Amino acid sequence: MIADLVIHNGIVVSADTTFPASVAIKNGKILAVGTADSMPQATETLDAGGLHVLPGAIDVHVHFRDPGYPHKEDWESGTAAAAFGGVTTVFDMPNTIPPTANAEILAAKHAIASSKAYVDYGLYGLLGEDTIAQVPELVDGGVIGFKLYMGNTFGKIPSPTTGAMLEAFEVVAPTGKRVSLHAETNSIMERRQARLTAAGRSDPLAHLAARPAVVAVEAVSRAAILAEWTGARIHVLHISSAAELLPLAAAKARGVDITGETCPQYLFLSSDDYARLGGIIRLNPPVREQENQAPIWNALVDGTIDMIATDHAPHTPEEKTRNDIWSVDCGFPGVESQMPLMLTEVAAGRASISDYVRWSAVNPAKTWGLYPRKGVIQPGADADIALVDLTRQWALQDSQLQSRSKISPWDGRKVCGLPIHTLVRGRFAMKNRELVPATKGWGRSVHTIQAMPPAVVRNADQTMQAVLKAPARGAVT
Repeated sequence: MIADLVIHNGIVVSADTTFPASVAIKNGKILAVGTADSMPQATETLDAGGLHVLPGAIDVHVHFRDPGYPHKEDWESGTAAAAFGGVTTVFDMPNTIPPTANAEILAAKHAIASSKAYVDYGLYGLLGEDTIAQVPELVDGGVIGFKLYMGNTFGKIPSPTTGAMLEAFEVVAPTGKRVSLHAETNSIMERRQARLTAAGRSDPLAHLAARPAVVAVEAVSRAAILAEWTGARIHVLHISSAAELLPLAAAKARGVDITGETCPQYLFLSSDDYARLGGIIRLNPPVREQENQAPIWNALVDGTIDMIATDHAPHTPEEKTRNDIWSVDCGFPGVESQMPLMLTEVAAGRASISDYVRWSAVNPAKTWGLYPRKGVIQPGADADIALVDLTRQWALQDSQLQSRSKISPWDGRKVCGLPIHTLVRGRFAMKNRELVPATKGWGRSVHTIQAMPPAVVRNADQTMQAVLKAPARGAVT
């Protein structure tokens, strides 16, 4: 058999170890991993001397703004940024225009993504007060999971009541799909922002004051209780505070199927950066006080937090530099900078390269039913690969971003670690730090290969659907 590509002289990285090996690729899949002399002949070879061969990162939290906000980002620019960041699969959020709330809108979004994407992708369906009835058609239409906004953020998606949230979990639980949560309690934030605004506060730190950590603590606790009751699988997005680690860990200890992610901004930025960055730093949940950083990092190391993501949320410079913090759009790009930022910590000895692969690839793949098709370099897996120079020292520059958003808090930050090549199912999306235009449209939805474990539904006899069907007590049947 003749392979399409053989990568020689690299150091392959798994969640447990590193080892020198060659990797053969055929028809988009990994054919063999082993010694150079055991590899088949190949149409093309690549010398990866000096490079580590990582499974491509899976970023389960991006906002590519398409459709609706193409001036901020679209599927072409967003997935190009992913490729430059060593990210081979992304999950896109539903707060576009229109929101991804029914099968027709989902199908249109699939068409857009499939025509433009350089990397593979999953699409979230919107789970809210008015979309519960659309859950079956969204599942049939191909979602990777659902997104539920417990608190207001960009796009102003209405937050469901707790009653609607319970019913939504009841409906999703039997599907086995996971619900990703923007876990901030909306009523607290709205009240505090209104009070702060009335008091004349419009400085950057007012945003943090409007969203204290208790909003996350309450939301994670409430969501965990509802998930435990229904059997729904849930994922806590963008963990920002030490305090919310307590209900997360407690829920895991009780056997709730709950996972969590954090993002580089919560590990490396703090409230001390607000004066320097102004509105650039504004995002939801906010960057918090410095004392939150070490506990969040420790939770990532000990497994309380399962993975690293980015909440890539691009906006234009004008939208990020307004004087009134309440008028500044929330979020900034991150899919391109996550890997270099995290590998810098690997270089500093704070974690191993295997730890990083576990957080960025293995755990996301396992959590969303994609493992071992993705998230690992072994025969039979998709050839999603990031070849990285772990020793390359350089500086992040907003002007060099592939994203349409050229403004972030990372501009000028020195890092150590650079993705040199990115392959998606065996094809180069980025090669020698240059985009491969022919790969546009090669990305495909991963919902077709998703294999979640069987659903475990609890209290099925007490769901809204069950009680509506049950006869009234004393009724003649």
